Amino acid sequence: MSKKFNLYLGKAGQLAAMSYFLMRGWNVATPEVDVDDDLFVVEDKKGIFYRVQVKTAQVTKRRNGYSVQFNLPLAQIQSFIDPDIYYVFVVWHDNQWSNVLIISREDLADFYAEKNIGSVFKENLILYVSFQSDKITCSEVDFTHFNNNFEDFPLILH
Repeated sequence: MSKKFNLYLGKAGQLAAMSYFLMRGWNVATPEVDVDDDLFVVEDKKGIFYRVQVKTAQVTKRRNGYSVQFNLPLAQIQSFIDPDIYYVFVVWHDNQWSNVLIISREDLADFYAEKNIGSVFKENLILYVSFQSDKITCSEVDFTHFNNNFEDFPLILH
């Protein structure tokens, strides 16, 4: 795919992530300047605020499923800032959004430090995520739990 297509895919993934949060009753804002944060997700009444980094990928078909690749700044994963950041990995498959993986920076940092997930290239952590029937893995670590994992973003009824 062309570099231009990737820009469209990335923006579409960010807008898809916004719609998931909005449909759950959370308010969503985009920073005027993108410096590590793509979205701010807010529960207005309680003042709960989360920072979100969205990564979007189109699948590569495999014999037993499909895979995607996400590139993340390693320094961002290894640095705690309050409030902490969540990663939303949006997957485009067969001309539709097929998976949304939601994982905290803290969980990713732990997996990197303890389970050696991904590979490092030019100060980025490259994650290869594999989807096979009902299992999602990254460097042989089970990521299935993170699929549509909105547990930290409960449904808000207005």
